[in-house]
Amino acid sequence: MACRFGYVVAIIVAMLTASAAHAQGAPEPTGVWQTQAGDARVKVSKCGGGLCGVVVSLRAPIDPATGKPQVDNKNPNPSLAHRPIVGLPLFSGMQPVAANKWQGQIYNADDGGTYASSVTVTGESTLRVEGCVGALCGGETWTKVR
Repeated sequence: MACRFGYVVAIIVAMLTASAAHAQGAPEPTGVWQTQAGDARVKVSKCGGGLCGVVVSLRAPIDPATGKPQVDNKNPNPSLAHRPIVGLPLFSGMQPVAANKWQGQIYNADDGGTYASSVTVTGESTLRVEGCVGALCGGETWTKVR
């Protein structure tokens, strides 16, 4: 009996160790990511069963025309056009649709538009962010900085 019990314990320990190793090896979408152009860093975190992304820094945080922090001046809603870019939510509630992939809406501060989007972890330090307007889609690869 003791021999069987030891065998069962050994199998359980092996299964738990394999699961932990697999979980540690799976790339995570959470962290701070730099956009492909390097002009912004976005903190991606888990929220409400999905993902959220907020601008945490800009390469050029000060608008040279005004000498003040960059604002969301491309936003078509006048009440939102004066909010700072740093702290701006780009997406919230992106829902999982497949392994390492989430879908939802993303805000583009470059043109003030909101688009259907997906976020996919494509490697240990790469995140593919895509947006579509109708059949026209585009995207970029972000690099994890921390």
